[in-house]
Amino acid sequence: MSRVVARIFLAVMGAMMLFPDEVLPADANYDEARAGDYQLPDPLVAADGSQVTGATGWRGRRAELLELFSRHVYGRTPALCEIEFATVSNVPALDGIATRKRIAITAKHQGRSHTFHLVLFVPAGQGAPAPVFLGVRLFDNDAQRPQPGAPLELARPLPTGIAESDLSGDRLMETILRRGYAVGNIDVEEVAPDDNARYRRGIIGLYGGADEADRGAEEWGALGAWAWSLSRAMDYVETDAQLDAERVAVIGHSRGGKTALWAGAQDERFALVISNNSGCGGAALSRRNYGETVRHINERFPFWFCKNFRAFNDRENALPVDQHELLSLVAPRLLYVASAADDRWADPRGEWLATVAADPVFRLLGQPGLGVSEAPSVNQPLGVSVGYHLRSGKHALSDYDWMQYLRFADRHWR
Repeated sequence: MSRVVARIFLAVMGAMMLFPDEVLPADANYDEARAGDYQLPDPLVAADGSQVTGATGWRGRRAELLELFSRHVYGRTPALCEIEFATVSNVPALDGIATRKRIAITAKHQGRSHTFHLVLFVPAGQGAPAPVFLGVRLFDNDAQRPQPGAPLELARPLPTGIAESDLSGDRLMETILRRGYAVGNIDVEEVAPDDNARYRRGIIGLYGGADEADRGAEEWGALGAWAWSLSRAMDYVETDAQLDAERVAVIGHSRGGKTALWAGAQDERFALVISNNSGCGGAALSRRNYGETVRHINERFPFWFCKNFRAFNDRENALPVDQHELLSLVAPRLLYVASAADDRWADPRGEWLATVAADPVFRLLGQPGLGVSEAPSVNQPLGVSVGYHLRSGKHALSDYDWMQYLRFADRHWR
């Protein structure tokens, strides 16, 4: 075996160990010196070249950016159709510390309908309405003791920056509930199956038909449909007296993080938007040639984004937007972006740089934003109204990550 072949073999085997369900492309760049030269579009310069100088000007610029992301990246979200809610079950759970609610959400459009489900765990015996974390792919909706994250497996003594109180083992859901927060999850397989051959068998098919050949260049993909479902979950939250609709965080990991960002960018009812290791098409800058690129993601998941996005394969500098502008669409609300040091595929540095580049919009709108510009050390959370941390370890939504999100929410909501 030649040295070149051996290196390729080892690279592929390494990718398989990190991502057992996927083999990552062998042409990904992990050399910072080859990340490329680029100039980011300025979120505070309008389409006509004028400088955005205040909140009124930002409203117009915000509309421009939403239009660009809809046309070129995620696709257009259809007009809202008729939505109905029905409580399927409402029972004690987790040894009595929570109530488990299963809500059927039915969308009706042009004489047809489609139903998916929101599963909520709500703290029991809490007098005031509970703030809520909403996401897709957070936990198994059918599990008796679901956990919305993985225990961070660390040897003792713990690394600097991580305390025992950051780790909840296999009882993360119970920890979140005891701190007074509800957690809600939507199974994407009921909304738009996470598969290129089946993704239209749900909400997308309800709006646009089941035939891929009929798909328009700006038609939404699965990520858009998943984001839409989170807004419908928010619609339900507004009807439930046990839940506080003014304190709802939309949260997601990986593809769920991309979904949370697009949902939070469009729907300003989400008071806090959390991206965990969302990478390309999420919080990471598209213009950086590092880890997953626009071409990689479009080749592997062509059904996630609109067809127009494919025009920017290996042409990221031609994109009229970049992901820092997606983050800026959360302003002036709360934002938290998290990366993992060993998650090179998701480009942790690209996520940090995007967060920094979005910061001027938060400050324009009177928020302190990050409050810093220097990248943090590993396991050193920072920020004020915009939070960020770089966790040690690999691609995961861990109990350590959740503890930082809970502390951030406590700081702003308690």
